[in-house]
Amino acid sequence: MLENIMNKFEESFLSLLLVGMTILVFVDVILRFGFNTGINWSQEVTLYMMAWFVLFGASYGVKVGAHIGVDSFVKLFPTKMRRAMGMLSVSICIVYCIIFMIGAWNYLTKLKLINLEMEDLEVERWMSESIIFIGFLLLLFRFFQLLIKIFKGEAEGFSHIDEASESLELAEQIRSEEQSLKAQVLKAEAK
Repeated sequence: MLENIMNKFEESFLSLLLVGMTILVFVDVILRFGFNTGINWSQEVTLYMMAWFVLFGASYGVKVGAHIGVDSFVKLFPTKMRRAMGMLSVSICIVYCIIFMIGAWNYLTKLKLINLEMEDLEVERWMSESIIFIGFLLLLFRFFQLLIKIFKGEAEGFSHIDEASESLELAEQIRSEEQSLKAQVLKAEAK
């Protein structure tokens, strides 16, 4: 139940950011080129929205296996060895996230202390840049979930998008559709 709610929240938040960025840029372009005016804060807000989208989306990518990976070497090993390599890889990622979170926390603390605001809006920068910490916290959560799955034997390691097999499937689908169209044309010509 909680995982389902979190999944819906992640997807909705990412969609909202993407739609918000698109609308903001579209309106600003129309105003600039159509009316020789614009929204003076749109570039900065769009930049921060993109940062939120990328860092928030990174953890979602780990969850759904949307990251690209090269695992041809790893697949040469037996299952137990692949699981051990997966656990090592995920552990390294966890350490990386912790190191990054410590650095982000220190950075955000200093931003809060000096009370620095965004350039175009009266919003403190530590708030808009807090995604650095939040994004890596979410990544850490996803890596712990993956580590538990590997430990339980539910996964061998990271799940990646297999672009080669997807490309082969797409090429086969196109070939099949071409053959079907050729057969239909030949049938139509025969009549």
